[in-house]
Amino acid sequence: MIHSILLIGQSNMAGRGFQDEVEPIQNERLMVLRNGRWQPMFFPVNPDRPFSGISLAESFADCYAKEKQVDVGIIPCADGGTSLDQWQPGGLLFDHACYLSELASRTSTICAVLWHQGEADCSPHLYPLYQEKFSNIMHEFRKRLNLYDVPFLLGGLGDFLSQCPLDDNLKNYGKVNDALKNMAAHNDMTGFVSAEGLGSNPDKLHFSAQSLREFGVRYYHEFIKVEDKNKVFAEKCTPDQAIRTSMEQL
Repeated sequence: MIHSILLIGQSNMAGRGFQDEVEPIQNERLMVLRNGRWQPMFFPVNPDRPFSGISLAESFADCYAKEKQVDVGIIPCADGGTSLDQWQPGGLLFDHACYLSELASRTSTICAVLWHQGEADCSPHLYPLYQEKFSNIMHEFRKRLNLYDVPFLLGGLGDFLSQCPLDDNLKNYGKVNDALKNMAAHNDMTGFVSAEGLGSNPDKLHFSAQSLREFGVRYYHEFIKVEDKNKVFAEKCTPDQAIRTSMEQL
């Protein structure tokens, strides 16, 4: 049985960690959705840009697979630089994530949704609307994919953003974090994952590879707090069965 996780958000979910700064995760139970099939995990797991790198999803999936002794598939849908307006239901990013999730659901059961986004919505005219906009996005994902009993994990923005020279609006990152915390506090099956103390790449915009490894572990710890311990996962085919089925359809 494959348990899958959906990655949505912008660049810090896709991953910009430098691959040579951490040891690769070696776990044969980890897979990534490629062209509708589960492939053994390779890097980058979320290749939204030519410079994509280490993602927090890798350590999250590793923790999940080891503790629960199941195969874990990653559904990569994060896209760097994207705003909440671009993630609204009916838009390309939302529909793409839904299409891939529906495809993945043929051979897996979605067990978690990992969200990290907000840097693009730190300006004074955007952050006051963050909670309203994202609440709509989260509700529509749950409705479209029937994920009412699946944890949505919302990652906090890094403290280092206050030092980023690229955009003065990033100093408002705390306002976005407040909105994320409030949503986690007032929505069932929703958790907030703190980024406190985590470091960045030299750009002071993206989490470093080592911090992403730690961040993924924090996401998993929050998942354990939020998950429904009584949830029964529907049986899906094994990776080998999924590959054979795909081959038979050629």
